[in-house]
Amino acid sequence: MRAKWWGGLAAVLTTAAAVLTLAQPAQAAAGFTVSGTRILDANGNTFLMRGVNHAHTWYAGQTSTSLANIKALGANTVRVVLGSGQRWTANSASDVTTVISQCKANRLICVLEVHDTTGYGEQSGAATLAQAVDYWISIKSALTGQENFVILNIGNEPYGNGTAAANWTADTKTAITRLRAAGFQHQIMVDAPNWGQDWQFIMRDNAASVFAADPQRNTVFSIHMYGVFDTAAEINDYLGRFQTANLPIVVGEFGHDHSDGNPDEDTIFATTQQRGIGYLGWSWSGNGGGVEYLDMVTNFNPAQLTTWGQRIFNGANGIKATAKEATVFGGVSPSPSVSSSSASPSPSTSNPPPPGGCTATYAISNQWGGGFQGTVTVKAGSSAITGWTVTWTWPNGQRFTNTWNTTVTTSGETVTARNAPYNGTLAAGATTSFGFTASSGATNAVPSPVSCAAS
Repeated sequence: MRAKWWGGLAAVLTTAAAVLTLAQPAQAAAGFTVSGTRILDANGNTFLMRGVNHAHTWYAGQTSTSLANIKALGANTVRVVLGSGQRWTANSASDVTTVISQCKANRLICVLEVHDTTGYGEQSGAATLAQAVDYWISIKSALTGQENFVILNIGNEPYGNGTAAANWTADTKTAITRLRAAGFQHQIMVDAPNWGQDWQFIMRDNAASVFAADPQRNTVFSIHMYGVFDTAAEINDYLGRFQTANLPIVVGEFGHDHSDGNPDEDTIFATTQQRGIGYLGWSWSGNGGGVEYLDMVTNFNPAQLTTWGQRIFNGANGIKATAKEATVFGGVSPSPSVSSSSASPSPSTSNPPPPGGCTATYAISNQWGGGFQGTVTVKAGSSAITGWTVTWTWPNGQRFTNTWNTTVTTSGETVTARNAPYNGTLAAGATTSFGFTASSGATNAVPSPVSCAAS
């Protein structure tokens, strides 16, 4: 197994098959709740996390401005790194109170996580889940009454790749029941073992029993997607099994690249949007240990969006295009405004689709010698649609090498892409996307026109 950097992000690729057991629906609780696969805010409205991680415990002096800038770029959620005292200095109750207040002032839902648990059993000095629970109980005064705005992520990536990971199920159940016995009414989030990537499928195969161990049935599962999730098939299979089992899941961390393999971020964006799953990218700024490329902005400066920052905030199925503010902040908010001095402008979009129709926007997201990757975003018009067909003609002899979230046929240079069974139905103004890799032609110019027909 490869070593993991300080933020806790490595694993080894493997595959397996298993079937999850159907879970029971959520019972009433304060604040956020679970209803099948959906997360509901305190007003009972579906809430889809679209946000980023911020390393507060290492960069506390940056938190106030960072939260404001994260919100200005369109996010509705921030996952905040805290220390519990085993590996990093414990954040006090008063400090956590301040963080929550800053989240609320910026109309951001606050997911709080203990980072000291990262890689327990493999990482020297890592905290146990029991120690994380001790920490949450010690700062309970800062959390009580904040259930409408705070989700409690017990511990970050609580086991590494060693044999201790087998204890994840029992220890997670115990952690949940201890928190409930201590009076916590918050929605609880639990991270997967194997540095968060669950390549042994321990979380996946035991999620139903963990969910049932929560007397409030208000636990959400979090998978971290890095090198283990480098193909569309793996991403769709993993997330799909949770939804088939009627269990809530979010992608609590992911990136566009990593030393343990190259995650398929375009499929992560597209699949989470199509399936109504939340995501939280890693991370705003301040990465070290050789993964500085995971910074979304350089030196905490929102005017310096990195390649990753541009992708997650401004790309297809990214934060700006899909985030909606939680209704606990008072109704539907207008689209966040970002001044030209604080962020790059949004990419151009196609003309508004006609009533009952659709439009398609073609974008090249990556290129390499002999090939490239593209994403096509389909948007419904002012009426709902039940299916779509996108067509274009390759300009320079390109040919598909792989596609996902669509069914394609080709006739010479002409491409016809149709919706998959799960992404054809779109509400008025809603979007979905599909992706592909292809061999290069003389150039990879965007074909014109790219047409969309709705049914």
